[in-house]
Amino acid sequence: MKLLNINYENRVYGLDVFRAVAILIVVKVHGGMIEGELFDSLPHLIRIDGVELFFVLSGFLIGGILIKTVEKESHFGWASLTHFWKRRWFRTLPNYYLILLINYLLIKNEIIAGSIDDFSFKFLFFFQNFEAGFVGFFWESWSLSVEEWFYIFLPVLILGFGYIFSKKNTLLFAILLLIILPMMYRFSISDMNVDQFWLDVNFRKVVLTRLDAINFGVLAAFSKYYYPLVFHKYRNIMFIVGVICLYANSFIPTDPNDFYSKTISFTMTSIGAALLLAKADSIKKFKYPVIGKTVIFISLISYSMYLVNLALVAQVIDKNFPPETLWENAYMYVVYWVATLVFSTLLYTFYEKPFTDLRDTFKFPNIFSKPSK
Repeated sequence: MKLLNINYENRVYGLDVFRAVAILIVVKVHGGMIEGELFDSLPHLIRIDGVELFFVLSGFLIGGILIKTVEKESHFGWASLTHFWKRRWFRTLPNYYLILLINYLLIKNEIIAGSIDDFSFKFLFFFQNFEAGFVGFFWESWSLSVEEWFYIFLPVLILGFGYIFSKKNTLLFAILLLIILPMMYRFSISDMNVDQFWLDVNFRKVVLTRLDAINFGVLAAFSKYYYPLVFHKYRNIMFIVGVICLYANSFIPTDPNDFYSKTISFTMTSIGAALLLAKADSIKKFKYPVIGKTVIFISLISYSMYLVNLALVAQVIDKNFPPETLWENAYMYVVYWVATLVFSTLLYTFYEKPFTDLRDTFKFPNIFSKPSK
């Protein structure tokens, strides 16, 4: 951890826990192709979608940045917009394009299962699941597309509304629009006939149907900024209600073709996850150094873990070293976790973090210059 040079004082520990839990759930789910019957005798306790936690946390953090920028600047203009994009893209794009290339090479050389024909140039511009779902090649990238389009749509709306409304109303209208429109879109296609698999593909993993998930996190950031006393006072109640929403929603027996499954279910999950944020944001420090530093370490490498764990580890094991006995399942499952952590640490330390650090020094010419203070 010394190699990562972590500044523990400037972190909000509760949000690190939030992020660490999210990525551990994702890795646990993707490890299902390796574990076999390893955990069949244990109760199935994980009922929360880790990606949903990532969505609302991203909205909360990025929304907080945008809100502070809007309030700080005399006008959120083109310079502010492009400065925001520069910082986000230095953080997200280098890892994405590297793993995209590695996925392409792994499939082309038949190291992992898949068809190279599933690749298209849509992946270069995050259009692979903009209006419809996709399967196969680099499937886990669906959530990254949702994130990247959120980075585009929300600040552009803030820029446009800023010419009409006050700062507070500009933010509120932009947030609500990006919550309401995806919900309406889900309503409009709810007559689509699907099974459980295609419900996941065509409703859960499409940009236009899921942008609201991240913006519920932005709404939480809006509440924190403009109503801090209420946000802090009711954090415990919101946390309890959020957990109830998440688990109640996951246990509701539904058919894939139910209207609720295609529409309201996603809204309930997002609201439940967003309600956890106030409590997480209130936990500033950790009490137990070993546990606390481990959680922060996992939080830091979480983006790399998300990109590495499935294609580069789980699918490689599944195709080339498929376990055939329960003991082999156990052994390869341990290998899966260790390899994911090792590769993610290397990726973060020697590739992701150096690119992220560049965003504070790299300057685009002309219109992409940093806004003046």
